Amino acid sequence: MTTTNKPQTISPRMLFRSFAIAEMFTWAGLITALVLRAFDVANLVPIAGGIHGFVFLCYSATTIFVSVNQKWPLRLGLTGLLLAIIPFATVPFEIVVDRKGLLTGDWRLAPGGEAPHGFIEHVQAWVLRHLLLSVVLLVLLVTALFITLLAATRLSMLPTVLIGIAYGLLVMAQRRWGDPSGLPA
Repeated sequence: MTTTNKPQTISPRMLFRSFAIAEMFTWAGLITALVLRAFDVANLVPIAGGIHGFVFLCYSATTIFVSVNQKWPLRLGLTGLLLAIIPFATVPFEIVVDRKGLLTGDWRLAPGGEAPHGFIEHVQAWVLRHLLLSVVLLVLLVTALFITLLAATRLSMLPTVLIGIAYGLLVMAQRRWGDPSGLPA
């Protein structure tokens, strides 16, 4: 008897759950490091803070990616992002959206799925068609963003760097897809 196995892919639910839990653990590590530093036991804050910052950025990217796929209302996606700032809040958020059925299903914009509409869905469809390349590019992007933000905070230039990054992304989007805001020039 021959069976065909469907290729194993990680579902939106598992991806979101993994990063929500990772965010919770890195919060615990950072808080522990802060307590140890306060009692002059050890200064592990740079290490724990770096790990937490990297996972925070990954959780943020995952939240955006899953919210687009699941067609969450904007306020729900923003809530998921904002709750990453509150220690341990990502896991209760994940539990609530999962219980409401907002994490069910597969990747709707994957090959053979729905046709993408708009800039963000086109990006997500491209990512799902070029998964390995996308993962490599995302890791490089998150790493570059992490290093840039780390350097900027040390130089007290964080607001300038964030504005520059946002402007650069907007210019790239306009060159590729035209004005993504849909507003007249």
